[in-house]
Amino acid sequence: GSPYQPAIEALESHPEKKFYNVSKLGGAKYDTLPYSIRVLFESSVRNCDGFLVKETDAMNILDWKTKQNHVEVPFCPARVVLQDFTGIPAMVDFAAMREAVRNAGGDPVKVNPACPTDLTVDHSLQIDFSKCAIQNAPNPGGGEQKPPAKLSPLKAQPRKLPPCRGHSGCRGSCSAGESGRGSGPFSAQIENTPILCPFHLQPVPEPETVLKNQEMEFGRNRERLQFFKWSSKVFENISIIPPETGTAHQVNLEYLSRVVFDVKDFLHPDSVVGTDSHTTMVNGLGILGWGVGGIETEAVMLGMPVTLTLPEVVGCELAGTVSPFATSIDIVLSITKHLRQADVAGKFVEFFGSGVSQLSVADRTTIANMCPEYGAILSFFPVDNVTLKHLKHAGFDKAKLEVTEAYLKAVKLFRNDESSSREPEYSQVVQVSLSSIIPYVSGPKRSQDRVAVNNMKSDFQACLNEKSGVKGFQIAAEKQNDIVPVQYEGNEYKLSHGCVVIAAVISCTNNCNPSVMLAAGLLAKKAVEAGLVVKPYIRTSLSPGSGMVTHYLSSSGVLPYLSKLGFEVVGYGCSTCVGNTAPLPEAIRNAIKQGDIIACGVLSGTKNFEGRLCDCVRANYLASPPLVVAYAIAGTVRIDFDTEPLGTGFNGKSIYLRDIWPTRQELHAVEEECVISSMFKELKEKMEKGNKRWNLLEAPESTLFPWDLKSTYIRCPSFFDKLAKEPASPQAVANAHVLLYLGDSVTTDHISPAGSIARSSAAAKYLTSKGLTPREFNSYGARRGNDAVMTRGTFANIKLLNKFIGKPAPKTIHFPSGQTLDVFEAAELYQKEGIPVIILAGKKYGLGSSRDWAAKGPFLLGVKAVLAESYEKVHRSQLIGIGIAPLQFRPGENPSTLGLTGREQFSILFPPELLPRMTLDIKTSTGKVFSVIALFENNMEITLYKNGGSLNFVARRFL
Repeated sequence: GSPYQPAIEALESHPEKKFYNVSKLGGAKYDTLPYSIRVLFESSVRNCDGFLVKETDAMNILDWKTKQNHVEVPFCPARVVLQDFTGIPAMVDFAAMREAVRNAGGDPVKVNPACPTDLTVDHSLQIDFSKCAIQNAPNPGGGEQKPPAKLSPLKAQPRKLPPCRGHSGCRGSCSAGESGRGSGPFSAQIENTPILCPFHLQPVPEPETVLKNQEMEFGRNRERLQFFKWSSKVFENISIIPPETGTAHQVNLEYLSRVVFDVKDFLHPDSVVGTDSHTTMVNGLGILGWGVGGIETEAVMLGMPVTLTLPEVVGCELAGTVSPFATSIDIVLSITKHLRQADVAGKFVEFFGSGVSQLSVADRTTIANMCPEYGAILSFFPVDNVTLKHLKHAGFDKAKLEVTEAYLKAVKLFRNDESSSREPEYSQVVQVSLSSIIPYVSGPKRSQDRVAVNNMKSDFQACLNEKSGVKGFQIAAEKQNDIVPVQYEGNEYKLSHGCVVIAAVISCTNNCNPSVMLAAGLLAKKAVEAGLVVKPYIRTSLSPGSGMVTHYLSSSGVLPYLSKLGFEVVGYGCSTCVGNTAPLPEAIRNAIKQGDIIACGVLSGTKNFEGRLCDCVRANYLASPPLVVAYAIAGTVRIDFDTEPLGTGFNGKSIYLRDIWPTRQELHAVEEECVISSMFKELKEKMEKGNKRWNLLEAPESTLFPWDLKSTYIRCPSFFDKLAKEPASPQAVANAHVLLYLGDSVTTDHISPAGSIARSSAAAKYLTSKGLTPREFNSYGARRGNDAVMTRGTFANIKLLNKFIGKPAPKTIHFPSGQTLDVFEAAELYQKEGIPVIILAGKKYGLGSSRDWAAKGPFLLGVKAVLAESYEKVHRSQLIGIGIAPLQFRPGENPSTLGLTGREQFSILFPPELLPRMTLDIKTSTGKVFSVIALFENNMEITLYKNGGSLNFVARRFL
């Protein structure tokens, strides 16, 4: 037990509740700590066991003021959140570990996650049907539902229907009409459709797109779902949130957050790590949490702490009041811009000041969620009165709220607005004036390049002129006004540079904030009422992300208007964002290619890296949902909204953006009417009831998973093949060849498989050999439970620039034979010949969001070490976590200064005793000898590496 047990006290207002009184324990030092560090301190006090968490760790955290940046501390989060993409490999590894432990003579039943693990199964939605395909589809579920194509005339339907059956709180009939069968809250076209009228819990009609997509998702993913269901039955501590409930970050926030844990009457703060890059969102609720890679989450599930360097904490002071034209997103982006300029990379950010209480919880979670964009580990908003009010709506009962408030005040984790209350001492303070905020979009290539909306036209012009690069497209002056006519559905349209061909309102990162989605809906309503339309060739879609947002949209009556403009709801998954969109119409694609047109995608999700959407769309802008709708109506980004109309409305009248932009007052009025705690009640009921298909799904109940050898989705990986009771000492790497010679800034997107499976790729050849047709390939994300597919998809990105090849291609040279092959095929040959391989790379190897296969993939390709000039911190620890040595050239050295071509063979000598950051010698076959630094930061990492990674380390503990 913890040496700090004497600090346990009873809560004054609820004496039956016990807690560690860390505020008393830490005394005056505790009072000056930032709130986020107080949470770390409590966790270290409670989890102190002398091995993984030592007393010195707790004291180091308390001495944060002097120790920041100088010490590593362990952190044991209260829970873990996985989203299915990364959840599959973690669960497959647990299943494989049960097997390995049994084979080594241990008890497989003991192999369970060590902390509560919530798994949301919802990320693999492919948009298979777009509005064209389903306009006249038959109505699958009966009921008085009209296909979306015939939604005219667009007046709210008169409420003349009889009141709903059996609901006492009814205020007359739902505008939805009655569903054909059954009664009660779930009698929709399909059991458990996410859109219910929040006033009466009766079904609201929705376009059939969603139903079709969900049918397909269930069929396509049955095998993985059965595996999850098996996991939820046989493992302790695992709860699974079935498909069709909303993406991970939404559910995470709305449903999984505990704020304060109450375990057998013992209280402690909620905290979380997760594989979803949106995990940081929970900091907006006063819950400490951040995203880590699949490998680290797995370690936490295995009972190991996350290690972090005790971070600096930047205090962000908000002052002033907000202007009416700024959407919540503008506020968020403005704050994030300040943070990016303040250099908060690798630090915690914590908010204080009079302006904080002007931000709703949705604004806070949005800012917290944008962390990856400005590089902070997290952005913490301590719990205050605004949070408590929100939790009341979110279905926390009165008793739980009272305990929560009393506990947080007792351990000084509650923020008061009174200026008299003492602010913590921060490492530095950044001030943001809320009154100076104007709307922006980001693009056309990188999300950090922001453009004020009123400069958009001139900025796009500048991009056309500028030479190819991070912003420029280098279009000759005489070609900048080219127009390409195109026939589409019987009409002629003209495409020109800046024409919008994809407009996607996606709920991802910034518009989890429903008020902004609602603004888009109100804008659409005013646009339709003014007579504006969207050209039919523009790929429009609306992916609301969580049932929440859809509730906002449906109960406010704006969905039919969005639908009229072509923005149909397309299911609940981060869709466009993972590169799973349906392609553009052929005619449009050809016209863009022939005319070399810079076509634009405008979206409201956060990922707009080149080539992720459609290879022919070269400019991508991130904009707030109302602006996505505005640009779709305008049909081009080369427009100055102040002086040029969006289009012509009824009677040939020019309509400007200002004529249809909803005011903040309108927005708030509608929001008040629609945002009702019944939405949260609803989500809860739905979660508890589960959905019909999930409930009917059959799954095995055996202790060990019955692997199906024919499966192309779930395969037992080979991580535990050499599991013996004692680890071997680190083996020297002898005569290794270089598999890839890479430059600077190789991202995890280059390394890790993501998006759809290209037909010419090694993974495609494998799936074809298993009898699948290209239609059945699905995406890498969907198949990440199959190591054979994922290994073949590692380094299969068409933008990979390998110096051996000289142009971007997922290829390399197999030196013994001199052939140019797919990376996988070369690695496979090396493995057959028993030759180890290494990777040479430049600076910042492994940038970008954490992806578990970015380490597992290279490991299974036989990579023993990476030699780089510098690493992204998270990726470095993932390499160690899987058993690959991260080696770093000495300062100022790199392959070219050392005169290496990469065609040599390399031998790396490991001494019997490894020490953190020790120097190792490398000999090459040409007789060169040079030194590198082994980037093991502490003894824990060395122990993991010696054990062949964290998986084997933990499996040995079960023996």
